[in-house]
Amino acid sequence: MTNLAATASDYAQLAAPRAPSTAKTADAAKARAAAENFEAFYLSQTFEQMFQDVEPDSMFGGGQGEKVFRSMLFQEYGKQTAKTGGIGIADMVQKEILRMQEAQKP
Repeated sequence: MTNLAATASDYAQLAAPRAPSTAKTADAAKARAAAENFEAFYLSQTFEQMFQDVEPDSMFGGGQGEKVFRSMLFQEYGKQTAKTGGIGIADMVQKEILRMQEAQKP
């Protein structure tokens, strides 16, 4: 009977809502990589919106392949733009990540 009570207690602990854990790292390189990934994603979404009304070349473009290729192209544009300095979002996000991690230290 005690095994059943212990199992019920274990399940109750698992079911209790908890705040999501954040990986604690004071490593500026990891924070920078996360910040650049965020900026790259933001920029790729921005590029897609900027070019959504640009029609593909009628002679060589168009079709489903064009849509897939353009999506991948904008992802790479975002990655390269963020990697080469971007528009400053990564710097702000990195500072905020490190600041939040410092605040969580006991």
